[in-house]
Amino acid sequence: MRRIPIVSTLVVLLAVGTMVALGFWQLERRQEKAALLAHYAQGRTDRREVAWPAQGPGAELFYRHARLDCVRVSDFSAMAGRNRADEAGFARTATCHLASGGTALVVLGWTQRADEAGQWQGGEVHGVIAPGPRLVADPPLGGLAAMAPPDPSELPNNHLSYAVQWFLFALTALVIYAMVLRKRGRG
Repeated sequence: MRRIPIVSTLVVLLAVGTMVALGFWQLERRQEKAALLAHYAQGRTDRREVAWPAQGPGAELFYRHARLDCVRVSDFSAMAGRNRADEAGFARTATCHLASGGTALVVLGWTQRADEAGQWQGGEVHGVIAPGPRLVADPPLGGLAAMAPPDPSELPNNHLSYAVQWFLFALTALVIYAMVLRKRGRG
């Protein structure tokens, strides 16, 4: 019987240890993500408005009701979006310049046509902070229809599947290495 190669075995064991550690890290991330999603769900039900921060909102404010004052609009654009009836179409957006000197992306509302800009030229905006970050206007602005409200339940918490993948990678590496050692022992 041949000796087990020390360097190769250490490399495989180090790789397997790293994969197992990554699996446990994903399990921790799963709990953190669940807490974050619960925080977002709670913020969504809080009807009190927060002022849009000068540097833009951090993730802790996502799904909160907010307001801002758009002193000037510099750009209109469109992205895929859904209305409150869950119909596909376009979300019309505007880049707003704030009195504080910063900018904010405002989702004005929904339309079926990407080139429909609306007539909005700025002013006070009320809505919900969505990831991006962007403020989804509620009520909609510029004669557009209402967007589907941002919903934190649409964010995936797939860290359990990532953890399972890492554990399976580690198991696969061990099985393959055992097969290589077995073949080497025979040869």
